[in-house]
Amino acid sequence: MPNAKVLSEKQAIVAALVDDLKAASSGVLVDYKGITVAEDTALRHELRENGVEYAVVKNTLLRRALDDVNLGELDEVLNGTTSMAISKEDPIAPMRIVNKYAKQMGNRFNIKAGFMEGKVLPLDDVYALAELPSKEALLGQVLGMMLAPITSLAIVIKAIAEKDGQPAEAPAEEAPAAE
Repeated sequence: MPNAKVLSEKQAIVAALVDDLKAASSGVLVDYKGITVAEDTALRHELRENGVEYAVVKNTLLRRALDDVNLGELDEVLNGTTSMAISKEDPIAPMRIVNKYAKQMGNRFNIKAGFMEGKVLPLDDVYALAELPSKEALLGQVLGMMLAPITSLAIVIKAIAEKDGQPAEAPAEEAPAAE
């Protein structure tokens, strides 16, 4: 039996994990066997820049926290080394960044499972979401699509105005000279 101090520390860790999981819009669980310190540092730096919290967690503590937030389906992947990346802002960021590093590192760094908005996602869905561009890139694409018709209209109007190879201003200038 652990003493009261150790037990209270573990309960505090589980409570903090529960709070983080409740506030998270999405997250992934990762098997990180064999990565180097430099790779881990680069991963943590990129995750931090994108507002993603990343931590290595004990399976038993994480299991209790996941059960408390109704994500008990993830219990089956909690074996071996486990780390967790969660985001409170951009739901795609943890999946996108972790997937990028998983591709670079091969079998040493694998996605075990993912969740979004309180629901466990199939691994195929996690990989599909990871391939989506960032929020800023998607907003840029939407803006580009909205501006495309306006740009096309401006080009057509300019072409009509410059009919016969003469600028649109030339007839306006010649008209006062003819009078």
